[in-house]
Amino acid sequence: MRILRTLLFSLALLFTGTVFAADGPVRVVYHLVEGLAQASRAMGNIRNHLDADPTAKIVVVAHGSGIDFLLEGALDAKGQPYAGAIGDLANRGVQFRVCNNTLISRGISKDKLVLEASVVPSGVAEVARLQFKEGYAYLRP
Repeated sequence: MRILRTLLFSLALLFTGTVFAADGPVRVVYHLVEGLAQASRAMGNIRNHLDADPTAKIVVVAHGSGIDFLLEGALDAKGQPYAGAIGDLANRGVQFRVCNNTLISRGISKDKLVLEASVVPSGVAEVARLQFKEGYAYLRP
């Protein structure tokens, strides 16, 4: 019976694509949907993450009010622009992706985004793709 359970578990892992250990850098998607307070937490988390593991591959996916910190001129609670922190993290390899559906529904032009941000068709679809197809761990600060 134990051998059968082990075999079934192994087959489930094979078919779901779940991998518990992999070679290469840790890959993480930070999912932002809650606005500027969440973005501020995330920026600190990502800095700490990269300080602990400089090889980590990090992608930030934002939709809904989660995109607000990626808009030109966005300021944190201390009145500091997010642009500098975004640029610093981008220089460390962090990618920032914005949901096009959000831009359309909110009537925001792509040229209102900071230069480091790229647009994806759907934020939720991008998070799912990164998790399922590319093996990214999911974090929501």
